Amino acid sequence: MDPEGGAMKALINSMTDNEQALVRETERERLEDLGEDDLLEVHDRVRRARNKHVKQYRRAAASRVEEVGGRGAARPGNTRNAQKAEVFEDALARVSRYVAKAARRSAADLKAERLRNARAGRDPGPARAVPEDTAGRRMRSQTHDRAPSQPVLPKQRASSKAMGARRQARRDSR
Repeated sequence: MDPEGGAMKALINSMTDNEQALVRETERERLEDLGEDDLLEVHDRVRRARNKHVKQYRRAAASRVEEVGGRGAARPGNTRNAQKAEVFEDALARVSRYVAKAARRSAADLKAERLRNARAGRDPGPARAVPEDTAGRRMRSQTHDRAPSQPVLPKQRASSKAMGARRQARRDSR
């Protein structure tokens, strides 16, 4: 057993019961049995614990900077919070790997299901209904020009367009 592993176990043993339980939840055997939603819930709790200890470490180190004269010199008196943050960082990395695996699995399952539906001829999209009038006949397209075709109206349209263009030109020149 390496000396660093022994120090890590000693640190974990000195943590509170809740912190120990959270670290134990991130063991490989326990993570393999969890579904994606449960993994996300564990991930969230471990991330919050890691952020808490990182924040405590930074605050304690920042408060010691003035008395010892620098950030590097302030670090040795605050190693416990740094070590706890490191434990939770490792746990978070483990859980993140399992969340990623579960997400890839569920994405592959969803893709396979969509392909099966497409091959079976079922269209998962909205149904395309053809509008019909009251007699049951197809309705005509309404894209035709509804403006009457009298000789005066094209001149009136052209005049109003020109008037609008002149008005816009006056505004642009200001």
